[in-house]
Amino acid sequence: MMREETVFGPIFSRRLGSSLGINLLPRNGKLCNFDCIYCECGWNKDGTGDRVIPTAADVRTALESKLRECHQTGTPIDSVTFSGDGEPTLNPDFPQIIDDTLALRDAFYPEAKVSVLTNATRLSRDSVFNALRKVDNPILKLDAPTSDLASRINQPAGEYNVEDVICGMEKFKGDFVMQTMFLRSPDFDTASPEVLLPWMDIVRRVHPREIMVYTIDRPTPAKGLAKYSEAQMRSLVQDLINEGFNIQIKG
Repeated sequence: MMREETVFGPIFSRRLGSSLGINLLPRNGKLCNFDCIYCECGWNKDGTGDRVIPTAADVRTALESKLRECHQTGTPIDSVTFSGDGEPTLNPDFPQIIDDTLALRDAFYPEAKVSVLTNATRLSRDSVFNALRKVDNPILKLDAPTSDLASRINQPAGEYNVEDVICGMEKFKGDFVMQTMFLRSPDFDTASPEVLLPWMDIVRRVHPREIMVYTIDRPTPAKGLAKYSEAQMRSLVQDLINEGFNIQIKG
């Protein structure tokens, strides 16, 4: 499901409510350093028709226009959310765009949250990390407790090391949201003890203020993937709930 506008919605998000989306990537293509087997936008190779990335000025103009329109019509917005067709932090203007977005949010919808959905691969870049520290909801993906399993689920471009991501998460000192996909394929099962237990240990180590556990909701590019029910996922993370972790579960 490609987003064909830089600013789109608001749409209902099962995790964030009435969400006004921002796509910092090509309007008619996909740009990501992951190629997740479950991505609703499809494979990277199928989204190469457009490589034009919006500038900070482009985003500011589009966002101000949309926020003014929504404000005038009384349209509720719970979250201004950076998602889009790929990894938002790949946009070279990402830090400036965050500053502009926070200023516009304060002007039009001061009660709304600013959320960023990111695969957490660029936390080692100070400019990206500092920008993510400014938003209300830095939502950092970690789908697997090992680099080997992450390579099968997320298919990262270049070198990817789970320990590096964990160290990046630790710099937030708990003030972030972790997002994890639960799914199974003929080759692996993220709910198996050898995956689930080390993932729970990582949760305890980085201690996010909230954890978003979710599963497949739309058609996936890889075949043979199976989802979990909300009840099943709740059972899987019950130990963490008992320990006091704030876990949002979406089937």
